[in-house]
Amino acid sequence: MTFEDLKIIPQILKALKTLGYTHPTPIQQQAIPILLEGKDLLGCAQTGTGKTAAFAIPVLQRLYLDKKHHSQQKGFRKTQVLVVTPTRELAIQIGESFATYGKHTGLRSTVIFGGVKQGAQVQALKKGVDIVIATPGRLLDLMNQGYVTLKHVRYSILDEADHMLDMGFIHDIRKIIAKLPADRQSLFFSATMPPEIVNLAGEILGNPEKVTIKPEQATAERVEQAVYFVAKKDKPHLLLHLLQTEKIRSVLVFSRTKYGADKIARKVKNAGITADAIHGNKTQSARQKTLKNFKKGKIKVLIATDIAARGIDVDELSHVINFNLPNVPETYVHRIGRTGRARASGVALSFCDSDEKTDLKSIQKLIKQKIPIVAEHPFVHEESDEMMAFVTRSGRSKAQKKNPVPSKKARRNKKKGYWQNRRTAAKKKS
Repeated sequence: MTFEDLKIIPQILKALKTLGYTHPTPIQQQAIPILLEGKDLLGCAQTGTGKTAAFAIPVLQRLYLDKKHHSQQKGFRKTQVLVVTPTRELAIQIGESFATYGKHTGLRSTVIFGGVKQGAQVQALKKGVDIVIATPGRLLDLMNQGYVTLKHVRYSILDEADHMLDMGFIHDIRKIIAKLPADRQSLFFSATMPPEIVNLAGEILGNPEKVTIKPEQATAERVEQAVYFVAKKDKPHLLLHLLQTEKIRSVLVFSRTKYGADKIARKVKNAGITADAIHGNKTQSARQKTLKNFKKGKIKVLIATDIAARGIDVDELSHVINFNLPNVPETYVHRIGRTGRARASGVALSFCDSDEKTDLKSIQKLIKQKIPIVAEHPFVHEESDEMMAFVTRSGRSKAQKKNPVPSKKARRNKKKGYWQNRRTAAKKKS
């Protein structure tokens, strides 16, 4: 199936061809026809599945073909499309997608988010725009100031709804929904569907069509996975070891906390490797500069928290490293989906300490896979035998029995030899 088969108009097809897009992804194949018919949609899909194009393309097409739109071209443009998303990075990415796909339609869009002065955003709104992509806080702020009105919105899109919930935006979302016209097409996307999200979807949608792209489809086939059993204190040493010995072009490292991300970045930079951290405590300009440098290859290692990583979309990202395993299994799927995108291959490595073995077991249950365990490395956890038995239930696999975990004495000797080699190398370098 091609985009022509989906009856996409020439103005959008031209933009897609420039990008090299000819064949839609599964979610695009399923969602685009539904949305072109004007139906509400409830979508469950991970990052990397082509979700943004799945809603941006049909919304742009419907808006472009609407005769009411053409009558507004000469006058002030009223906002007819509202996209609400949890983070600044994701809002910017979605804004770029709308601008790219709608390049030849004449439609105008803008992105509004917090963390920066509102002047430029207000000026764009005053000129009139067809499409607004926004984070909840800044959107409500500008609505209260009278710069944004939602009474003309005919297409509302709520993206990454589960993370809206995680970030405490649920009350803001309800305030925004209350201001939208009843007569509109509503789109609702979430990577997971816990009860709270199902209830919220029920408040927003009437009788929606449903599209689900299962998580395991995003991970099992294209991403090579492995896990290292390692003590918490040895995780920074293992990270440096991998960065120095493995063929890693670019890597996104996930940290559980903002403080942890900064700490990891300092250790990596002190080892002479280009790195930076991105999280909510940094200014928007600093985050955008870091992300730009990472995409251009000026930074090899980007350390991020889960929330800040929303919207990070880097072509040919070779590796993802889970410095800390997430305690929500679906988050693991979302993380490793950052590599192996668009039918490319990728590598996802995870560090697991004794406190995280339950998280690892939950992840394996979700993806219905046993993640291969790397038994040979300089920082093998002293309790790795027990950890392996716990996460594999029935003990070691045949492959692991052929390569058993070294004894505690052997591991200590190997670690000792590793540090002796490091010291010798350092002396020669000096």
